[in-house]
Amino acid sequence: ENKSSDSIDNNQSSDVGDAIVYPDILCLGKALTGGYMTLGATLTTDKLAHGISDTGGVFMHGPTFMANPLACAVSVASINLLMQSPWQKRVRKVEEALIEHLSPLAELDSIVKEVRVLGAIGVCEMHEGLDRDGMARVQRQLVEEGVWLRPFGK
Repeated sequence: ENKSSDSIDNNQSSDVGDAIVYPDILCLGKALTGGYMTLGATLTTDKLAHGISDTGGVFMHGPTFMANPLACAVSVASINLLMQSPWQKRVRKVEEALIEHLSPLAELDSIVKEVRVLGAIGVCEMHEGLDRDGMARVQRQLVEEGVWLRPFGK
C-alpha cells in the first residue's frame, strides 16, 4: 500500500527517542529474504515517487534482482516467520543488554565521545579513530569475549 507521511498512523512509523520518524525512502535488501537470497525493494512517499516518475508509478531499475519468483517466495516465507516470532520482545532484550553493558563506557570520556543504543544497535563513538592495526587488535579481543564488532571510522 502506498501511503504518504500525512496518512501513516503511529503503528507504521519508527519511534526514535522522543521523535516519530516517517522515512521518505525505505531501502530493503537482505532483510526481505532473511539473508538467504538477493532481493531488494525501495519504498517512497507519494511526493517522492511523483518526483521520480510523473505518474508516481514504478521506477524500473535493477532488472537483475527484480521479481525473481524464488527470491519473492523466500521473502514471503521469511517475513511470515518473522511476524510469527516474538521479535519485538527479543529486540527489547538486546537493547536492554546493550544499554547495561555499553553505558559504562561513557565514563571513559577522555576517549569515548558518545555511547548510544537504539533497538539491537549499539554505538560507542570515540573521539579519535584507531589505525587499522589498532582496530584489528580491538576487534580480535572483543570477538574472543563474544562481542561482534563492525568498526566504522571512530
